[in-house]
Amino acid sequence: MPFPVLPPEPPSINRPSQFASPMLPTVATPISAKSTQESIKPAPPEVSPVTLADLSAPKVLREAAALSRLENLSSELAPQRSEEAKDLSPIESAQIPASNLSTPLPPSQISQPPVSPTTPPPAPLNAVPPVNIPVEQLGREGILELKADRQDYDTRRQIFTAEGNVSLKFRGALLTGDRVQVNLVNRLTVAEGNVVLTRGQQILRGQRFRYNLIQEEGIVERASGEVFLASTANDFNPNLPTDLTAGTVPGRSVGDRVTAVQPQQVSSPGGVNVTFGSRRNIAGASVIPRVGGEVRRVRFEAEQIEFYPEGWRAKNIRLTNDPFSPPELEVRAEQAQLTRLSPLRDELVATRPRLVFDQRFSLPLLRNRVIFDRNERQPALVNFGFDTDDRGGLFVERELEVLPQGPVQFTLTPQFLLQRAITNGGNPFAPDSFGLRSKLSALITPRTQIRAVGVLTSLDLGKVENNLRASVRAQQLIGTHTLSLEASYRDRLFNNSLGFQNIQSSVGVLFFSPTIALGNTGINLSYQVGYQYVNADTDRADLLEPIRRNNRISLGRFQASAALSRGFLLWQGTPAPATPTEGLRYSPNPVVPYLSAAVGLTGVGTSYSNGDTQNNVNGSVSLFGQFGHFSRPFFDYTAFNLTYTQVVRDGLSPFLFDRVADDRVLSAGITQQLYGPFRIGFQTVYNVQTGREISTDYVLEYSRRTYSVGFRYNPIQQLGSVSLRISDFNWTGGNEPFNGSGVTPVQGGVIRPPE
Repeated sequence: MPFPVLPPEPPSINRPSQFASPMLPTVATPISAKSTQESIKPAPPEVSPVTLADLSAPKVLREAAALSRLENLSSELAPQRSEEAKDLSPIESAQIPASNLSTPLPPSQISQPPVSPTTPPPAPLNAVPPVNIPVEQLGREGILELKADRQDYDTRRQIFTAEGNVSLKFRGALLTGDRVQVNLVNRLTVAEGNVVLTRGQQILRGQRFRYNLIQEEGIVERASGEVFLASTANDFNPNLPTDLTAGTVPGRSVGDRVTAVQPQQVSSPGGVNVTFGSRRNIAGASVIPRVGGEVRRVRFEAEQIEFYPEGWRAKNIRLTNDPFSPPELEVRAEQAQLTRLSPLRDELVATRPRLVFDQRFSLPLLRNRVIFDRNERQPALVNFGFDTDDRGGLFVERELEVLPQGPVQFTLTPQFLLQRAITNGGNPFAPDSFGLRSKLSALITPRTQIRAVGVLTSLDLGKVENNLRASVRAQQLIGTHTLSLEASYRDRLFNNSLGFQNIQSSVGVLFFSPTIALGNTGINLSYQVGYQYVNADTDRADLLEPIRRNNRISLGRFQASAALSRGFLLWQGTPAPATPTEGLRYSPNPVVPYLSAAVGLTGVGTSYSNGDTQNNVNGSVSLFGQFGHFSRPFFDYTAFNLTYTQVVRDGLSPFLFDRVADDRVLSAGITQQLYGPFRIGFQTVYNVQTGREISTDYVLEYSRRTYSVGFRYNPIQQLGSVSLRISDFNWTGGNEPFNGSGVTPVQGGVIRPPE
């Protein structure tokens, strides 16, 4: 328990503290500099009585001569003392007034012997501290606690010197090292030898610190440390998260989706933290918890770091998300500055940054600024995509942040349509060879957000009507539910066997629930209701005008749906140790072998303003799991999923975009390790009744602990992408099934966003 310390009387310089004993290693000192100085103020010297006989001429002359000799001696020693003062540490020189170096004693004290030959004159109480040090705040800043094997206290300069297993606590910060000096007047601290400063989740190490405890500013030589990436889950609910119906376009590979919902009972050293948390997964199985940690810290090393409460500046810095050394992936820069924008947003600006892979291959980064927050961001390099229908084939794009800070964010993504430029006469500067995608996100309140997306598949302004796609969504959390106001223009959907369909325009409102656990049954429920006014294509001749320009009709559409699901964990294996050569060799978290099953039931009822209805009930059963640990060179990882859905329906939608046309659907996927970090896989959806393939994705992955590269292609939809993932940097460029294509799947008559 910390307690105040009174300096011994009489004061002495560098006298070992009585509390340096191993039995009482704690020294706690009130912050107030004034109270500390007053507590050690020595009593004034007693004045000897002087008689008239003492004022005789010979004695006065002798005293004057002695005073003259003392003044000459002081003037001779003044340069020497000035040189000695230059050698003092910043803590010492900050406390010794210049007047104390050469001021002679009063004549009345010359003939009096000192009380102790080692006792210096006391420092004046009005000593001026260094500029920019807020001394007036010291009296209300709390307690400074110092622990060490040995402690010395200089009562004149009010400096503590601690050596051996030093631990210093102040205002929530913990400073440890081999040797620490603390100035109690201005709280200037110098620490040397294996120094570690911990503030919350942030850790900073170095060989020498110069730190101001009040301003929380300082300089670190040969620095290294860790930055904790704060994150939070999305508070807004997805549509029908418990729906198991086969046919939904997946957002990730089979391996990524199966691993994301694996049972997790491991923790990893070196900054890799694995936690438990419930999540409704691809099969709605609540018994499968999700990985909550993975690599959540960014390590760094620098030649020098100058830090302050809201961030730091560094020279010759190296950053990595790898908890092990040597790192697989690191970012190097000549200079970097990290600024805390908010509790959940950090900005990193670097000078000439570059990516270094496996300490060999170096790649310059085209972006020198990165925001760490809850939002997914594109990587620094360009993205490649493939879209035959809208963009003529292969295209390349890069995201530009126009409004990256604050509650409103706006990005523009120019696209160069490579294949279209080649096939259309080879003119790379034609307006038809370029596209543009924009995205606006505004967090109005913690429970209200607005998102808008606009896409131009050609910059030929004469064809805007056929090239523009746009949507706006405003969401408000009401309790645990979400109210969404939505509007779209030329929304692009994929409706299984009916293929791509366009909604020319729609305006509506949607109200949907989160995942609701029904007691202890293990059954999960979600539901949604909504109304839209839709203009879209139809094949019903009785609803079309005899003379028309297109086959579109406009109708009101009301829909209600609910989904029940339950998961069963059939078997669970043991993960490999969380080491760089075993469990964390090719994946950011250890792989847990397991086998799980799930069953689900989904009901959808839809009515239209012309009197038509479409009602259907979908029953699904699913089996999925993974085997191996993904740590050995060959065939050490296999992930799979298998889902069968049977549909019972009544009525038919007048539109094509939400019509249920597949009664029996089988969905299957597999991911297999071939060699080292290379994995190959596919995900297919098949109409059992007609024997027709609905959709198939082929995926090739190069997966490492800190990053992965993926190639995806769908020959039926003629869409593809190249993706780069950097683990827990929240960079997930191209991780959507077909980045930039804007495809939204429809399943069982319900519009479903990709996972």
